[in-house]
Amino acid sequence: MALVLNEEQVMLRDSAAGFLAEKATVAQLRELRDSGSERGFDESVWREMAEMGWAGIAIPEAFGGLGYGYTGLGLVLEQAGRNLSVSPLQSSVLVAATVIAELGGDGQKEQLLPAIAAGEKLVTLALQEGPHHAPAQVATTAEAAGDDWVLSGCKVLVLDAHVADSFIVIARSGGRAGEESGLSAFLVDAGTPGVSLERRSLVDARNAGVLSLESVRVPAASLLGPAGDAWSGLNRALDIANIGLASELLGLSAEAFERTVGYLKERKQFGRVIGSFQGLQHRAAELFAELELARSIVLQALQAIDDGQEDLSLMASAAKAKLCEVAQRATNEGIQMHGGIGMTDEHEIGFFIKRARVAQHTFGDYNYHLDRFAQLSGF
Repeated sequence: MALVLNEEQVMLRDSAAGFLAEKATVAQLRELRDSGSERGFDESVWREMAEMGWAGIAIPEAFGGLGYGYTGLGLVLEQAGRNLSVSPLQSSVLVAATVIAELGGDGQKEQLLPAIAAGEKLVTLALQEGPHHAPAQVATTAEAAGDDWVLSGCKVLVLDAHVADSFIVIARSGGRAGEESGLSAFLVDAGTPGVSLERRSLVDARNAGVLSLESVRVPAASLLGPAGDAWSGLNRALDIANIGLASELLGLSAEAFERTVGYLKERKQFGRVIGSFQGLQHRAAELFAELELARSIVLQALQAIDDGQEDLSLMASAAKAKLCEVAQRATNEGIQMHGGIGMTDEHEIGFFIKRARVAQHTFGDYNYHLDRFAQLSGF
């Protein structure tokens, strides 16, 4: 497997870099935060992203997408990380569309994926129920009632919940919390009776929500795949989501590093630029080496998705754990090397550490994936 980009991938990366650096920057994130934007992202920019095909970049052509694969989506997410671009790319495209592709039948895919690919429908995954990522710890119930299902429970940290048209709710139709068997996935429209939502703003100025389901009745057609058999597809979808988040963290870390190196070349102390101090040079050199390693593991993981490799879970946890570690270091060093100004809201470097911490904890942090990697490796 060659860890290099082909000509088309380079063009996609450069195109995404140019567009996002112009239309979806850190300055725009600040503006959205300070204005208390109702949607939390710029809808006109999102429409342009959809028109360029980004919303369907990893969706097969048969279902209205570009069929360009997850390597292409990862390159776009990396540039989104560099610019801290706010959009439903993560929640609706990376996560929800992947879950539908893994669990849905052909009819459901034909109904949902083209709308997501066109940017016309926003869907998000409602999985987590506690303070930490534990995908099998699902207590939300799904009980058969004639031809319908009745869902009851509460989901937290539902990404972009306040703008979602529909939710993919993971509920337990059998077994007990903690068991992988018995999990089912249901598509629930936001306006369904019994569905209530509490919007919450995270530290990175993005939005999540608490989704409450009180005896929500949905038709049998809303069930994605066989009842009680969602774990395998959900697990693969989460692996793909974590690789996508690792791609975003790579872009974020690289940008934080480059901004910090630029500052080291400008800031003067004791009559010298601080970048001339050997201690800071060593720290920057070590971080540069870590970023190069991180770039390789992310690209290998993205290629593993598209190649259908069997060890995807191992690659996903390796990539997410490594990028959590690198992002932590890159953003911490960015704050420390900027000194006092790095602690102020007026300087943009602080936005990178905030987004990094949220992305690190989404669908499992460093400790979760390091432990999972060890278990999958037989330790």
